[in-house]
Amino acid sequence: MIHEAATPAFETCWPQGITANEHDGQVPHSYHSGLRGTDNTVAPCELSIVMPCLNEAETLEVCIRKARGFLEKNGIDGEVVIADNGSTDGSQGLATKCGARVVDVPAKGYGSALLGGIRSARGRYIIMGDADDSYDFVNLMPFVERLRDGYDLVMGNRFRGGIKPKAMPPLHRYLGNPVLSFIGKLLFKSPCGDFHCGLRGFSKAAAMEIDLRTTGMEFASEMVVKMTLNRKRMAEVPTTLSKDGRSRPPHLRSWRDGWRHLRFLLLYSPRWLFFYPGLISIFLGLLTWSFLLPGPQLIEGVQLDVNTLFYGALALTLGYQSVVFAVFTKVFAISEGLLPADPGLEKKLAQISLEKGLISGGIVLLLGIIGTLFAISNWQMKGFGLLNPSETLRVVIPSVTAIAIGFQTMLSSLFLSVLQLKRR
Repeated sequence: MIHEAATPAFETCWPQGITANEHDGQVPHSYHSGLRGTDNTVAPCELSIVMPCLNEAETLEVCIRKARGFLEKNGIDGEVVIADNGSTDGSQGLATKCGARVVDVPAKGYGSALLGGIRSARGRYIIMGDADDSYDFVNLMPFVERLRDGYDLVMGNRFRGGIKPKAMPPLHRYLGNPVLSFIGKLLFKSPCGDFHCGLRGFSKAAAMEIDLRTTGMEFASEMVVKMTLNRKRMAEVPTTLSKDGRSRPPHLRSWRDGWRHLRFLLLYSPRWLFFYPGLISIFLGLLTWSFLLPGPQLIEGVQLDVNTLFYGALALTLGYQSVVFAVFTKVFAISEGLLPADPGLEKKLAQISLEKGLISGGIVLLLGIIGTLFAISNWQMKGFGLLNPSETLRVVIPSVTAIAIGFQTMLSSLFLSVLQLKRR
């Protein structure tokens, strides 16, 4: 078998629009040869098993042998790709010696390593897994079978397959993974029950199409989210998780990487991050106004008056701003290719022109000015002397709020038109 020198990988995210055209043709499910090693051919194969690697010399050999053994046993035309992220313990030479193809990925990060490995993989299908001997590379046929059935992403589920003693810290097992998976299912209606399982298989063409970008641990969430948003076919298979074979601490940092996952999930869901909280805030503001604008209210001995009315106005203003931000974020994300096109949003935006926004905002602004003039007129009638705050502020607060929202509507219309210039 001819061994190949380390292959440099790209250092940045995949350019938009790249597809895996070299894999569009039919690839036989198996060959009698069964296995590809570190040869010089660039012909596509059926399956690439990709492992990110950063100083994994302790466990790398056993992982490669298990993966190669799986390919040989099942007669699958495939390869083992080690995406090395700058190891200093000799992992690269060990991987080559064991028959894997090494891809050097200078850009640091879990996501960067996998992006490099996936981009350089020759397989029509890819199965990725950590090189710490915690995942079962011997029993990958359920993944391959689902991929052959036409699924774009096949996720392993460790909670269904079994988590061996000391394989997962209690914090991850009972809090981190369940909570983040629940949030992912809630926000994106994803069918995945184990969002962060590191053992997963997918079509290379689908992975290239969804334009993966993140470079850290949140890469695991990004893949599931984007596959879901792009309506790719997804399935789950049980898999086991064993205690890793390393003597050093894992690269994963629980709170830091957990926050990165949560942050990604929220930022990719403007509806839950901005829109729904904004609607709730607007509702509370209007409810406060409807209750207090007619006059002070006494509840269980507590009198609510114009001070509470101020906070109702604040809730209304902040809620409106949050809803507008949801629209801005969605339009920008779609225009930059971060989110797929939304036909429903496109239809609504087509009915909202710059002129309509300016006119609507101008009318609300004018109503606020009229209310202000009315308040000044009442003040004049009293000789510009002292006023009853409880009466006057019931005119002033709605008027000031209307001026703020009207002006904000006009500016928002202008900004939205700027965002849409690139898309028209």
